[in-house]
Amino acid sequence: MLSAAMGGSARLSQPDVRSPLYMNPEMREESRRAPIASLECMEEFPSCGEPIQGHGDSQQQLGSRTSQGISGAVRYKPLGKSGLRVSQLGLGAWVTFSPQVTEEVAEQVITVAYDCGINVFDLSESYSGGRAEVQLGNILKKKGWRRSSYHVLTKVYWNAKGDERGLSRKHIIESVKTSLDRLGLEYVDVMIIHKADDMCPMEEVVRACHYCIEQGLAMYWGTSRWSAVEIMEAWTNCRQFNCITPIVEQSEYHLFCRGKTELYLPEMYNKIGVGTMAWSPLAIGLISSKIDEGTPVFTRQSFKGYTWLKDKTGSEDHRKQQARLRELYNLAEELGCTLTQLSVAWSLKNENLHCVLIGASSVEQLLENLQSLQVATKLRPEHLTELERILDNKPVRPPMVSTLTQR
Repeated sequence: MLSAAMGGSARLSQPDVRSPLYMNPEMREESRRAPIASLECMEEFPSCGEPIQGHGDSQQQLGSRTSQGISGAVRYKPLGKSGLRVSQLGLGAWVTFSPQVTEEVAEQVITVAYDCGINVFDLSESYSGGRAEVQLGNILKKKGWRRSSYHVLTKVYWNAKGDERGLSRKHIIESVKTSLDRLGLEYVDVMIIHKADDMCPMEEVVRACHYCIEQGLAMYWGTSRWSAVEIMEAWTNCRQFNCITPIVEQSEYHLFCRGKTELYLPEMYNKIGVGTMAWSPLAIGLISSKIDEGTPVFTRQSFKGYTWLKDKTGSEDHRKQQARLRELYNLAEELGCTLTQLSVAWSLKNENLHCVLIGASSVEQLLENLQSLQVATKLRPEHLTELERILDNKPVRPPMVSTLTQR
């Protein structure tokens, strides 16, 4: 009996060859990579076919649209390697709450977006001098939606007053508290650091973000317009000082701006779990469905704050872009969609994106952008190949240069 017991214990003590200690070097390296979550979390979850619950006046507007597949077409996925599930399309509120859009129209846009399944509303403390946060807060209070059914993102750095900006601990904490007062919320879902601050130590930034989360002012934090080096520095400081790490980087991404989002941010996701949220899929108005004598025209030059786009109209780069836009417009006609929808659909085809932020100054513009979900399903490999031929701007990594050869 004793020998049997010893034999049993011997069998239990046998090493598990599947353990990382017995893996080959490649397998050990793979086991250390991206320990935050499994890649299976990247699976897109359908909206389960739940019927749209109307809110206010938007139900009548949506009635004629539901048959076109807008409602129920939005899908969700985790933001980075966190557990926060976001819709693949989010609403950037820069245009929606601009001075040129009335409060009634802004409320309609927010309501229709929510009814169609969008659960991401992106703001900044500087949008319309803080009025954007006040307006969204009033809409959310009026609608009475469940707090768990939507995510509010607000950015910290730029303040309406020039002397109140940067990423000091004082400014970060005060800005988040002020944003919450304007929104009328107990917390924001993700606080976004809008820009890196060369004048502030990274340790101070990550400690301030950690404090905001620990105090319940925010659930997560992320970055916007940061380089891959800056994101890695922030993550390293978080690990060194035992602070909560960022979960997302908001990056400009459209047909004419691709390098950072396609080359470096997927690596950030695989290594440290930082997801990607794309903004400006229409190149801040450069991509338009309006055609003047066969040439797409700007849609936002007349908006206050977009007048700088007029300075680009006479450049050589602009003429080349217009030639490409004409070809893209012809391709969009073949697919039976608008150039705007083709641009957003192209962004949605990037599997490394977790959310694409769209803007809308009217319900019609919002619904047009939402139709991009159906256009994305029509884009076949041959269409994507044709797009690459037209754009001719696929980013490539610069060649590695040895410092020894430069001596």
